[in-house]
Amino acid sequence: MTILQLVPHLEAGGVERGTLEVAAELVRRGHTSLVISGGGRLVPELTQAGSEHITLPIGAKSPATLRLVGKLRHIIRDRRVDIVHARSRVPAWIGYWACRGTPARFVTTVHGLYTHPRYSAVMTRGERVMAVSETVRDYILRTYPTCSPEKIRVIHHGIDPVEFPHGYRPPSDWSAPAPGRRLITLPARITRWKGQTDFVELMTRLRDTQPDVVGALVGRTDPRRNRFEAELRRTIARRGLTNILFLGHRTDMREIYAASRIVLSLSHDPEAFGRTTLEALSIGTPVIGYDHGGVAETLGALYPVGRVPVGDVTALTERVSAFLQAPPPVPPNDKFLLRDTLARTVAVYEELR
Repeated sequence: MTILQLVPHLEAGGVERGTLEVAAELVRRGHTSLVISGGGRLVPELTQAGSEHITLPIGAKSPATLRLVGKLRHIIRDRRVDIVHARSRVPAWIGYWACRGTPARFVTTVHGLYTHPRYSAVMTRGERVMAVSETVRDYILRTYPTCSPEKIRVIHHGIDPVEFPHGYRPPSDWSAPAPGRRLITLPARITRWKGQTDFVELMTRLRDTQPDVVGALVGRTDPRRNRFEAELRRTIARRGLTNILFLGHRTDMREIYAASRIVLSLSHDPEAFGRTTLEALSIGTPVIGYDHGGVAETLGALYPVGRVPVGDVTALTERVSAFLQAPPPVPPNDKFLLRDTLARTVAVYEELR
């Protein structure tokens, strides 16, 4: 088969990483893998694994992007594409219209709990609609009642146990963010709904009882949320919290998870899945997260003791304090594995062959 995946760009993130993982698996199985995006730092990794990348601004939120429908239709016909797999909304609209009048079959993956239902409806127009969690499947059926349940396939993100091995320890030459101190990490974009304000409140409450604890905020700042980061830094300075680190975007997340005593997931809105929760648990690091959405789904399957009520900072503080004293062990991840994710994704393509 020839499979074409459509994503806005290939910079960083769970959608982009999933695109590369599927592309590599297609090549491994002898299929032709094409990806169209606006480009990004992950393009060399994609092409080195045997896929072809075509650069088009297919994710630009502009009426001018509609002009790409004809160009994409030409690529589909010229390359004899069997499956067009859209992973984001603007590319999905372009892909949906481009597939019309061609033999290509159109599929989508719903990666999020979208806030603009009419604009996002295209994500349910695939002949098959992949949902990254039961949470997402429920959202689709609730928000788009005309979407047939029979065409939805729940395919959870999976982790490669070689990349995130249980019991992993960082190499001796790795520079830890806070050597000799106990690290609590919140890996998330710096934006209000991801829970950084609750994290600051948690660290304020722990300061007197757990003086050797350091908190790490790991993640890039949303360019549209610079004001929130400035506000967050002012609050931290005003409270005298010298034990909170801003680590920014990191490429050594495996090491940071392993060096952390606890990893947190504090999003106020439900996550569609929660990749960082699964990565940390796969390493064997305890995770405490708010009990909703995909994070609750993952914790419920692998580490139920990590769930706390949404927004309840008192319960969060109590649970963190208890884990710092005696963390319940994290069992190996045997439910969310990359090999299963890839096999189920390819099986969807083969359904439409």
